[in-house]
Amino acid sequence: MAGRHDRSSSLSARASRMGARRIDAPASGSGPAVAAHESPGDRVDVLSDVLRNVRLTGVVFFPMDASSPWVDEIPAASEFAHLVLPGAQHVVSYHIVRRGGCWAALCGETPVRLEAGDVFVVPHGDPYTMASAPDVPSTMPRESVLEFFQLMASAAAPLVVTEGGGGDERAQVICGFLGCDIRPFNPVLEALPRVLYLRRSPGTKANGRLFQLVDLALGESQERQSGARCVLLHLSELLFVEVVRRYLNSLSREHTGWLAGLRDPIAGRALALLHTRPSDAWSLERLARAVGVSRSSLAERFHALVGQPPMRYLTRWRLQLACRLLRDDAAKVSAVALEVGYHSEAAFSRAFKEAVGTSPAVWRRQGRTA
Repeated sequence: MAGRHDRSSSLSARASRMGARRIDAPASGSGPAVAAHESPGDRVDVLSDVLRNVRLTGVVFFPMDASSPWVDEIPAASEFAHLVLPGAQHVVSYHIVRRGGCWAALCGETPVRLEAGDVFVVPHGDPYTMASAPDVPSTMPRESVLEFFQLMASAAAPLVVTEGGGGDERAQVICGFLGCDIRPFNPVLEALPRVLYLRRSPGTKANGRLFQLVDLALGESQERQSGARCVLLHLSELLFVEVVRRYLNSLSREHTGWLAGLRDPIAGRALALLHTRPSDAWSLERLARAVGVSRSSLAERFHALVGQPPMRYLTRWRLQLACRLLRDDAAKVSAVALEVGYHSEAAFSRAFKEAVGTSPAVWRRQGRTA
């Protein structure tokens, strides 16, 4: 009991240092700008902050050496998520073509040809196929596919998967599957389309970084040193971050969404402030002063790019932070509420239940059971 009390006190003290204030009543907006003394070094890396707090976790990662004819039909992620990471809310998959080529598409859609250097991403867990040709039929039973995933998540998993009919057409594909939270708020996933086909960009630094990581992963697979699987799973996470960066760099100026908002001078600075100090008593007026624009300019620009008002975004992000604290910490609900900017536990519990569908205490119990 003493340890729990000390931890709760520590959380409360930390929340106080973060500047937690009442948010169940509107802020007055008076006083100096919130970020008046902010230095560039104080600003958080928003993408890193989100990926950390949605618990991005590598769960399955392997190179696949395939020879024609071959086909893989992957079911919806909801069917195998519990096999690769018990308790996972969601599984994202991505595939990087290292050598050769193949065809890929969501089930029911027209296959797309992928060449060496291209990346295929399925962010939202849709079923999909990959094959040596666009018309190769799949004959593997669904039960066998699920057994494969169960094997690949176990200690007995091979570091390299070999498949196909032994034909002349060869392909090497790096396959990654990652678990993450999707509720109550994962802005990265919300910003990504159902499927991504990212083409190779020869000569760019981003492409070089991506394949440096791929080569490191292949080296780990071939050398089979102690700790190789741990290294490969962490490399899987790094590769996915690099893939998201590549997608971000590919967006046109006309593109909208959370990722596009990160690079916008107005919306991007607002996002950085909200993520740097999420428990502050932000109001639209105070945030606009900190960004250095009018309330109307901030509201219009933020909503146009991010798809929701700044204060709505802040509420959703605070509740995502609360979900992680409730699962990872032994702190009282009141301490978690203060940590994310709620002075009133009752106000926090109401907002949490509205967003998540259950009370903070029940969410914590369910997370620990999972």
